[in-house]
Amino acid sequence: MQKLLIANRGEIACRIMRSARSLGIATVAVYSEADADARHVAEADEALPIGPPAAKESYLVADKIIAAAHESGADAIHPGYGFLAENPAFAGAVEKTGLIWVGPTAESIAAMGDKERARTIARDAGLPVVPGSARLTADDLSGLEEAAEAVGYPLLVKASAGGGGIGMRQVDDPAKLADVVGATQTMAERAFGDGTVYLERLVLQPRHVEIQVFGHGDGRGFHLMERECSVQRRFQKIVEEAPSPAVDPALRARMAGAALALVERERYRGARTVEFILAPNGEFYFLEMNTRIQVEHPATEMITGLDLVGLQLRLARGEDLSELAAPADGPDGHAIECRIYAENPDKNFLPSPGLLERFAPPPEGDGIRLDTGVTEGDRITPFYDPMIAKLVAHGSDRDGAIGRMLTALGEFRIEGIATNIDFLRRVIAHDAFRAGNTHTGFVDEHRPDLMGA
Repeated sequence: MQKLLIANRGEIACRIMRSARSLGIATVAVYSEADADARHVAEADEALPIGPPAAKESYLVADKIIAAAHESGADAIHPGYGFLAENPAFAGAVEKTGLIWVGPTAESIAAMGDKERARTIARDAGLPVVPGSARLTADDLSGLEEAAEAVGYPLLVKASAGGGGIGMRQVDDPAKLADVVGATQTMAERAFGDGTVYLERLVLQPRHVEIQVFGHGDGRGFHLMERECSVQRRFQKIVEEAPSPAVDPALRARMAGAALALVERERYRGARTVEFILAPNGEFYFLEMNTRIQVEHPATEMITGLDLVGLQLRLARGEDLSELAAPADGPDGHAIECRIYAENPDKNFLPSPGLLERFAPPPEGDGIRLDTGVTEGDRITPFYDPMIAKLVAHGSDRDGAIGRMLTALGEFRIEGIATNIDFLRRVIAHDAFRAGNTHTGFVDEHRPDLMGA
């Protein structure tokens, strides 16, 4: 691997470039018209335009990205997360043209990308799975009410091809089921090109805990412990931490064993996250599997000292990583990651595009890390996800990480647009968070304490 094209934008594109640079790999950026002056374009060794601002006309057009790779002389493509990262057709097309695909096989992506199919695979591998229905298509909703009764209320309607909290809606009232199913199918078709959905029982007040794994591609693999991602808004993560305050070594071993069973069964290659919901009674259930690098991977890097993107690149270029294994001594301290968004929490987290008149993050070092794809004077556009940066704090223990995060958030200055920085400070400072008492309904439960208005 000599030259890597990054089929993404923003902070993850810049993040991948750092690892590539450390391995002596040249980088190629692609950009839409809206991103012509973006940071990831400036930081790459070279950059090529791929179309209009709308993602469906640029970052989601596989042919344009592959053509850019060939034009630039790149011999490999890293998809990052989002966009085409979990598109099996794209992965297959990349490899068919003779390029190196930095990721799992197209077959693995297809198997796990369909969330309902992934549940079947997980069940067959012996993992506990939340009760759910078969897939439901727009032209065949026969037996919908019966399926819902079998799953039980409250339930979630979930897009089969969904991810990142997109295409997921809660139903408490049977009278609203058909309307919610229809709306979710429409959203799923628009977001993923696949309108099929399925029903899943909603476990009340669960924690969202995921195991980071890495597979060698031959059935062997290792885990890098867990992250907890319970603090969410609209089913999307905003605060993550590693390790989870709710997971002891015995539970970690059980959850990691379940995650590695899927790695073995699928002969998985590269970085993967197996996500679980952890019920208040200590039981855990398979939720989904992400066949890509996760937004929250820096938290794991901080407690392991490993470069996960670097491992992806090294495996893709043929290095033997079979000697790598889980850290024998467990986590090195504790890490907390906050996602800084251009949004207004007091207006139901409405995106807040506009000019970054000031962008002054806290200094990195001494346990503080910042991953971003913007600089002062950039414009946050309405075309893409409004995440501005990821702020990560590491401490010798959880209290230390919390203290560093509060200090760093207090030093972070952004002007020109609304952000969620003050909201995040209230989350981290909240007594329930400090005590480790989090669950996926944390924001709604403590909304009066967390909102500024």
